Amino acid sequence: MIDNTYKWYPIYTRSRAEKKTQIELNKKQIISYLPLKKTVKQWSDRKKVIEEPLLKSYLFIYISAKEYTEVLTTPGISRFIYFSGKIAAIPDKQLEDLKLLLANVTDLEVIDYEVSLGEKVLIKAGPFKGIVAELVSLKNKKGIVLRLQNLGYSIMINTSLAFIEPIR
Repeated sequence: MIDNTYKWYPIYTRSRAEKKTQIELNKKQIISYLPLKKTVKQWSDRKKVIEEPLLKSYLFIYISAKEYTEVLTTPGISRFIYFSGKIAAIPDKQLEDLKLLLANVTDLEVIDYEVSLGEKVLIKAGPFKGIVAELVSLKNKKGIVLRLQNLGYSIMINTSLAFIEPIR
C-alpha cells in the first residue's frame, strides 16, 4: 500500500543547481522550500548582498509517495536523501523551526562537523592559517579562544567556526 500522506523530504540536487531545480519543481506544482541566507560578496569594484543556499545541494519538497517518480524526473534532482535504508522524512516542526531561525538570525553559518572544547583544531584561513591550537572557549558566533601550543597563552581570535577544523 502506498502512503498518500504528504510529508517534507530532503532531496539532493546537482551542485549549484538549487534555485533552478526549485523553479522546475514549481512548474510541476510541487511545493518546495529552499533555505537561503544573505551573504555579502566582495568584487574588486563593489559589494553586493546575495542570497545563497544555507545547505549546499539540498532542497526540501512536500509530497506524497505517489510523486516520488515525478520528483526524480525533474531536471537538477540527483536523489532522495536516505536514513537507515528509507527515504528520510523531515517533521513539519523541524522545517518550521528552520524557517523561524532564518527569519530571526542575520549571521548564520553551517559547518558539517562538531568541535568540542579541549579539542585540537587546525586554523584553515586568516592570518593564523596552518596553526594547530586547542579550542578553549566559544565567546560568541565569531569569537573563539584558542590556546596555541608551546606558548602557554590563550588568544581570542575573531573568526568563524567555519575557519577551523578538528584534528582527529
